[in-house]
Amino acid sequence: MRCAHAVSACVVAVMVLGAVAAPAAAPGTVLKTIPLDLQRPTGVAWDGHALWVADLETATLTAIDPSTGKVIRTLEAPGYAPMGVTWDGKRLWVLDAGDRTAYAIDPATRVTVRALPLDTASAEGIAWDGRALWTVDARAGQINRLDDSDGTTYTSFPSPLANGRRGDEIGLAFDGQNLFVADRLTDTIYRVDAAHGAVLDSFASPGPYPAGLAWDGTHLWNVDYETRTLNELNVTPDAPYVRSNPRHEKLTYREVWRNFGPGVVKTLDIYMAVPHDLPSQELLSQPVFSPKPVAFVTDQWGQKCAHFHFANIAPEHTVTAAMRLEANLYKVRWFIDPDKVGPLSAIPEAIRKAYTQDNSKLVFTDPVIQRAVTAAVGNETNPYWIARKINRYIQDHMHYEMVGGWNIAPTVLARGSGSCSEYTFVMLAMCHAAGLPARYDGSVVIRGDDASRDIDFHRWVEVYLPNYGWVPVDPSGGDSPVPATRAAFFGGLENRFIITTQGAGGSTALGWDYNSDASWTALGRVKLMNLKAGDWVPATQSPAAREHQRLGNR
Repeated sequence: MRCAHAVSACVVAVMVLGAVAAPAAAPGTVLKTIPLDLQRPTGVAWDGHALWVADLETATLTAIDPSTGKVIRTLEAPGYAPMGVTWDGKRLWVLDAGDRTAYAIDPATRVTVRALPLDTASAEGIAWDGRALWTVDARAGQINRLDDSDGTTYTSFPSPLANGRRGDEIGLAFDGQNLFVADRLTDTIYRVDAAHGAVLDSFASPGPYPAGLAWDGTHLWNVDYETRTLNELNVTPDAPYVRSNPRHEKLTYREVWRNFGPGVVKTLDIYMAVPHDLPSQELLSQPVFSPKPVAFVTDQWGQKCAHFHFANIAPEHTVTAAMRLEANLYKVRWFIDPDKVGPLSAIPEAIRKAYTQDNSKLVFTDPVIQRAVTAAVGNETNPYWIARKINRYIQDHMHYEMVGGWNIAPTVLARGSGSCSEYTFVMLAMCHAAGLPARYDGSVVIRGDDASRDIDFHRWVEVYLPNYGWVPVDPSGGDSPVPATRAAFFGGLENRFIITTQGAGGSTALGWDYNSDASWTALGRVKLMNLKAGDWVPATQSPAAREHQRLGNR
């Protein structure tokens, strides 16, 4: 099925598993704001006692008491264009944009003790990890780890917005494990794994121009260039995921069959998946079905389905099975610390057994899948990184293309292209082969406007991570060269889906389909037309507008 996506930000509420909590310690929550009497604040560093803020206008470094916001002292910067600032335990390092040089200054003596020229296109953000310097080069789209004695590059990887839309990542901080990178054009702060270079997640910046970043051992500090403020931020979520951007919608999903004859359709059985509350959706009432189903059944994955039965459909007759519902849809972001993900051995046996099976669409014993798993996973044992590496392997070896019907996972991977369902089959096959439980979500999608029709639908993967549970991963949606986009679709969903179906294929009601599936028998020759469609109407739309939309979609 065709896929379409959009990315947005703005965290406003925290979710606990199974319930909504009051807005609280979501990543990016502002704990304190300190106004700055500076003209062009850029970098910020924490020396264990004070926050040092660089001012581009006056080329100075100002120490500020974070408890009172008062200025302690001011130093002249080593160069004339100070941008990033960091503390190495003894000295302040100041990254000068004009000289493209990192200067080390002893604040006690005011003496500049080191000048380190940088082979970089732009010099803006700088951080210290205890043994080496990190710099971000937004113009080149690179984050670099450097020897502080001679500038030798130890490692380098793409910055969050590299290879995509123009960004300007000018803030950098290290928390002992991960890097935080602030981008002023997207007003976003990204968390990046320093060992792998992968973007883990992100959150909206507190102001319109996030510049310098500093880590004080507990919280992240951000200086905003436009509002001239210092902001203390919480970056530790108190729940596995955060949801935001509520969207109130009504959906009518229908499956329509018309018999053009000349024979009679003796039986037509339609099974329609029944959605329920999930982190990304809150049903405001029970779905309403028309006509009344003959029964409700539950498949082997626990998916509830409404069963419609029609008999003796004459030529030129049409039958319709419909489901109507009203729901609040949410953007959801999981915040996962890879080091807090439990081992594969911590996965409950019932989940492991059910969701690591092989079947007709996966065929993970095929050499194509086996070689791919070996190449992607290697010796990795952390379930989080197993999933990330498999996801990245698929994206490196496939491109999105609707090429007809669904093929089995080895065929799709060998071909190198597929639909969202085929990306899903490949990821299920590779995860199952690696011993990582995985299933899929099937959905009806809002296509652009709040009032819209979906006839393509969308499917993606969920992986089971111990201590976090089921986490969404969209391998086709996140197939992008931009690290931030890949991260947005690993543990993130937009507020444009009603998830109807969860399973791992071969459903006793839906087969390998989702949303709905049907089977029929006929007496004589028949020609059948089938339409599956989801019609969306914003719940705030007037009755007249809803009727106009209904007539327009007939």
